[in-house]
Amino acid sequence: MHVVLVVDHAFVNGGQAKVALDAGLGLAAQGHRVTVFAAVGPADPRLEAAGIRVVCLGQDDVGTAKNKLAFAAQAIWNRTAARRLAAELRGLDPRDTVVHVHAFAKALSPSIGRSLAASGLPCLYTMHEFFLVCPNGGFYVYPAARICHRVPMSLACLGTNCDARSYPRKLLRVVRHAALEHVAGLKDVFPHIITISALQERVITPHLPATTRFHRVDNPIAVTRAPLRSEPPGDFLFVGRISTEKGAPIFAEAARLAGVRPVFVGDGPARAELAARYPEAVMLGWRDEAGVHALMRTARALVFPSVWYEGQPLTVYEALACGAPVIVSDACAGREAVEDGETGYWFRSGDAAALAAHLTRLRDDDLAARMGRAAYERYWSAPLTIEAHLDRLRLVYEHVLRDAGRAGTGVRPALRPAPVPARP
Repeated sequence: MHVVLVVDHAFVNGGQAKVALDAGLGLAAQGHRVTVFAAVGPADPRLEAAGIRVVCLGQDDVGTAKNKLAFAAQAIWNRTAARRLAAELRGLDPRDTVVHVHAFAKALSPSIGRSLAASGLPCLYTMHEFFLVCPNGGFYVYPAARICHRVPMSLACLGTNCDARSYPRKLLRVVRHAALEHVAGLKDVFPHIITISALQERVITPHLPATTRFHRVDNPIAVTRAPLRSEPPGDFLFVGRISTEKGAPIFAEAARLAGVRPVFVGDGPARAELAARYPEAVMLGWRDEAGVHALMRTARALVFPSVWYEGQPLTVYEALACGAPVIVSDACAGREAVEDGETGYWFRSGDAAALAAHLTRLRDDDLAARMGRAAYERYWSAPLTIEAHLDRLRLVYEHVLRDAGRAGTGVRPALRPAPVPARP
């Protein structure tokens, strides 16, 4: 099989790129031919060492661009990316080639849609976020700090300032989304969509063609299995970006109501304000992966109070794997990993008092330890390993190739076949 991975970045700068590049390395190790097509470098040196062909355009993304006006044009329609991708796909055999797009919104732009459609190759897309269906990528109104239920690109959507920075930036994203829908036809390029949670699939289904086939492929996590702790449970832990949409202020307030000490691992725009308002909070800053897992193994519980649609928050799974119960907002897909009352608790999103009630319950050492054991055992009964991820990917790729073969083209067929069974 030849797998062409299309990504914004050829190096690991976050979860999207890590999932894509780790999968590419795993597929190459299994003997498949892999190509990585990316806009932004430098390329991860592991790719070349693994025999993976890398096409990196050496372009900027929103964070590195010095000429913001030029980058705005690139973000709307990246002509260079479209031309180079078309050249790369030309002549590839549709019988054994799958083009798997992971990201386009940070640098490649919707322009790749035309190149993908012209290639006639089987294509699929992993929905790491919501840029394929939502202009701001999150179904979230940042200034108002609430989930958005407006129809994307409707008059209500266009009139709402939902961007984290400014309304002019929202308008730029609206123009890009118009190009995505009406010029690139990007939604119709992907008859197959990989989702990473049931919540995510439910949110996007009304905004995609009725013939779209969904495939659930959990992202892998890298946690070394270690014996459960023997000492009493420690503090309540928050791990991630310290921001309003991640629910950091809700955790701080709930901890005060419950009379417990909140511990924050991470950084973000709300850190200074929370540190000043809640001096009892412990701000540890960022830790490396091993450091985070060490803290999780001694935590009383992970608190994941996100107030927006999190597709598949891996922090939740990492905590469970480390033997920490999780208290999770019912607005995000993290709840799908938690058995309410068994391996943690759900609480009403945005409700500090409801969260505080669960913090109070888990002050009981015996209850916290019992839930931690249940969390650990449930996770390790079906761990989200890279091997499991690759097994699911191969099944999906084979399904996509068969489907394209029946249709005689990579173009969307008329009927929705039965999906590949999802992970239990």
